[in-house]
Amino acid sequence: MEDAKKAGAQGGTIFFARGTGAHEAKTFFGLTLETGREILLILTRDDQTDAVLDAIVESGKLKNPGAGIAFVLDVNRLIGLQHRKFVEVSDHE
Repeated sequence: MEDAKKAGAQGGTIFFARGTGAHEAKTFFGLTLETGREILLILTRDDQTDAVLDAIVESGKLKNPGAGIAFVLDVNRLIGLQHRKFVEVSDHE
């Protein structure tokens, strides 16, 4: 999150999660060891998205296998961030 802020993000939300995928949980003496993961949700302006995404990819070493994923979604509707000056009202009023 720190590197995302340096790249222009004003903040974000961190969720702790666990899951399965190509790199399944490891076992140790018959016990399954699941590592926790962090999910970051960061809302940015369009002109900040690439810089913030690049910072997350670099900081999280996401180009390494099993390190995680990052993706971008367009936000069409948003409620609850009126204090952020860059938020625009949606077409769905």
